Amino acid sequence: MSTFTLQVNGKPHQVDVDADTPLLYVLRNDLKLNGAKFGCGLGQCGSCTVMLDKEAVMSCLVPVALVGARAVRTVESGGTRWVPSSVLQQAFVDEQAAQCGYCIAGMIMRATALFEQVASPSDAQIRAWMQPNLCRCGTHMRILRAVRRAADVLAAQPIRNY
Repeated sequence: MSTFTLQVNGKPHQVDVDADTPLLYVLRNDLKLNGAKFGCGLGQCGSCTVMLDKEAVMSCLVPVALVGARAVRTVESGGTRWVPSSVLQQAFVDEQAAQCGYCIAGMIMRATALFEQVASPSDAQIRAWMQPNLCRCGTHMRILRAVRRAADVLAAQPIRNY
C-alpha cells in the first residue's frame, strides 16, 4: 500500500491503495464518487470515462500511480465555465438520450472533453469522438443528437475560452 494525493473535482484527496489499483476503484470505493460505472473492466465500453486534465480516459485502465498531479474530473464535478454540466445534462434530457442511464456519465465526460478541445465540432467529429463509448440500450442516435444540441447551445454562449 502507498499513499497517493489526487486532485479530484478541484479538491485534494489522500488515499491509501496499491499503486496498480484502477482509478475507477479509487473513485467509487475510496472517494464514494459513483458517477463513473464499472462496465467491462477492459476499456471497451466507456462507462467509466472520466477526465485527466482535458483528456477523456477510461478509468478502469488507469492505475492510480499514473495519475500523478493531473486533475481528475468526474461527472460529479459540475463542469467548468466553458462546459457547464447543466448544458449537457439538459440536452440529454431534451433528446431523451438516457434509457437505463448506465453509460450516461461516461458519455457526458467524453462530450465534455470534446467541447474543451473543439469549440464547434461537426457532426462527423462528434460521431468519431463519441465512438469509444457504448450504449447497450441502443440510444446512440439520441446521444449523438444530445451532443449536437449541447454543442449548438455552447457555441451560442458568449464565454468560450479555447
